[in-house]
Amino acid sequence: METLEKFLAYRLLDNPVESWLIALALALGVQIILWSVKRIVLSRLRRIAAKTTTRVDDLAVEILSDIRPLLVFIVSLTLGAQVLDVAPAVANALRAAAVAAAAVQLIISSRLLVNFAVQSLLARSAAGNNGTPDPGLVTAIGVLRFVAMFALGAVIILLALDNMGVKVTPMLAGLGVGGIAVALAVQNILSDLFGSLSIILDKPFVVGDFITVGESRGTVEHIGIKTTRVRALSGEQLIFANSDLLKSRIQNFKRMQERRASFTFGVPYETPPAVLRAIPDVVREALLRHPGVRVDRCHLRNLGAYALEFECVYFVNSPDFNRYADVQQAVNLELIERFPALGAGFAYPTAVEIQRPG
Repeated sequence: METLEKFLAYRLLDNPVESWLIALALALGVQIILWSVKRIVLSRLRRIAAKTTTRVDDLAVEILSDIRPLLVFIVSLTLGAQVLDVAPAVANALRAAAVAAAAVQLIISSRLLVNFAVQSLLARSAAGNNGTPDPGLVTAIGVLRFVAMFALGAVIILLALDNMGVKVTPMLAGLGVGGIAVALAVQNILSDLFGSLSIILDKPFVVGDFITVGESRGTVEHIGIKTTRVRALSGEQLIFANSDLLKSRIQNFKRMQERRASFTFGVPYETPPAVLRAIPDVVREALLRHPGVRVDRCHLRNLGAYALEFECVYFVNSPDFNRYADVQQAVNLELIERFPALGAGFAYPTAVEIQRPG
């Protein structure tokens, strides 16, 4: 018994062996308790998650399952060391290690939160779009995930440094000055990044839309962090910087509900007035033969240099260019067929030669 008392009283690193054994028992006890609680809670959460359709409980299961053993070990070690008489530097080091481990775990777990938010956003988009997620949102998922993880990581790191005793305010001031210099250096990249976010949130177009930018036109293939890629009608890929794209006037033909079309033709001046009055009705009949076509007007618009000019305007209830082209071709052919029987013809430039005697 005396030997045991001597052993327990023996001092190791300024602490008796008895204190070391208590610290070890406390560390092991805390670790066992933490793992036991985690196991019990996980088991109950899994049973609850299996009975519900919501994904919130599934997220809780994923976060608890993702707790790393290193975090539990460092927390247990720090709590066990509380019964020891250690130097302030060692105590600060243990505290800093615990804070750092917690920060790393939070950053690791935050990716699950970001993924959950992104998947929820996609599901909501699909619910409002006949089960198909918004193509623009699908393309922009990488941008949203990067921005969210960067923001969360920055906040967690700053909080960790503050808990370690680091004065964050002067650091933020220094980072602010340095950030201004960095922002000036990469302002084009940042401009394109915010342009990408503007496209994602405001949705002037999405992947699959047919757009016109200046004299270029094509189908949007990809919306990236810096650039947007458009497949031109002639086959080549057009690449626009997001910031330049938003400064341009964009025509989005994919969102066209109906197509307005107009055409003109001329008839000779020799055409009788009765025939001129009948021509608009003939054009209307030719247009209304096609389903989905709405006639706006058809008038004798102008007394031209060599012809009486008619202008006709109609609408096709489809944005499809091929549908419009088919209607216009059919109308042109019908007018060519019916004008001779009507006593009308199409005018074309003519020259009159006048010969004077002698």
